[in-house]
Amino acid sequence: MAGEVLVKVEGLSKKFCKDLKTSLWYGVKDLFGRSSSHEVGALRPKEFWAVRDINFELRRGECLGLIGHNGAGKSTLLKILNGLINPDEGQVTMRGRVGALIELGAGFNPILTGRENIYNNGAVLGFTRKEIDEKIEAIIDFSEIREFIDMPVQNYSSGMKVRLGFAVAAQMKPDVLIVDEVLAVGDIGFRFKCLNAIGELMKDTAVIFVTHSMPMIFRVCNKVMLLHRGQEKLFTADVGKGIEKYYAIFPSGKQNIVGSGEAHVIDFKFSVDKQTAHFGDTLTVPHGSDLHIEMIVKLDLHIKKAALQLVFWNQEMMPVGDVLDTNLQAFLIEQNQHQRHNVTLTIPKVNFNAGKHAMSVMINSPDFSSSYCRLDNAGFINMTSHFASGAHILINGSWSSSLNKTSHKL
Repeated sequence: MAGEVLVKVEGLSKKFCKDLKTSLWYGVKDLFGRSSSHEVGALRPKEFWAVRDINFELRRGECLGLIGHNGAGKSTLLKILNGLINPDEGQVTMRGRVGALIELGAGFNPILTGRENIYNNGAVLGFTRKEIDEKIEAIIDFSEIREFIDMPVQNYSSGMKVRLGFAVAAQMKPDVLIVDEVLAVGDIGFRFKCLNAIGELMKDTAVIFVTHSMPMIFRVCNKVMLLHRGQEKLFTADVGKGIEKYYAIFPSGKQNIVGSGEAHVIDFKFSVDKQTAHFGDTLTVPHGSDLHIEMIVKLDLHIKKAALQLVFWNQEMMPVGDVLDTNLQAFLIEQNQHQRHNVTLTIPKVNFNAGKHAMSVMINSPDFSSSYCRLDNAGFINMTSHFASGAHILINGSWSSSLNKTSHKL
């Protein structure tokens, strides 16, 4: 039934102990009821909350993107949802068949063949042998490993295990599908195939999708939950806003200089409106504003001409903007040893997506055969926009609409 609640999480908490011996001792005390003085919900020495007071519902037809830094509690939460570990507080209600891809090879018997593991996994999901017989060819075709399907899984590569595991989950069509980061192992062609399959599954399935790739989250998810240090920081249907909050958690990088050393950036200044920033600073730039950059570049005397390049990187470390000048020539000779250049650049109507973007300055030979200097994180711009999106570029367009008066006879 469309809109049916398939996953309900109420007040979910799980704690762990940092020390194994202490953890075993606590376990013995709890087992024999010797912890009567320990308050429920309180932490004992060396304990910490892996997840704390998590609440959400997920309906059929929804895909929840679970995001957060390493150690935020994502894997712990997924293991509780999949029944691998029990919570210390709260409860989980799962309805229907549950399929999970949490760890590479999880659920596979390594000494059995891929074909035999398909039957095993199908049986765990509650399918009869006859039902699996009807689906096995489609599973093998989806996995694209037919020539290896009768080989023991222990001889599979990590990518082949992902292919087989996802093929079983996709073709068996569980009511709840849990996918944790495993798609990062597959090649790009198969990842696209899996993302398309998730889109198809969402018609009848509730999906919980975990990845550090925000473009993937934006592509397949219609809800997002941000975990930070075990706690729920945001749960929203505004996926773009969730991604923006995720990026805000991470600190800016430090300046890094590489290259032959025959060129240097000795001053870097950037401004928008009346606000100005310098080396390593962060400047807030409203979407559509003009960005002005000034820098002083010093070249060794023998360099008569150079190519100057400014690259903008988003928080996925993908280059989203590139400005190039291949005709940097000398204007001032300083003490007959170096050439000093005053460089200005204006970028009109910057249209990057919201979030922090790093700027790198690159100085190369005109034919790019030599790198004289590369200065990463010369400065940062924090883009703001009137709506959140997962796209790299927000395009300004002119929209118009009119009433369609065409009538159709039935």
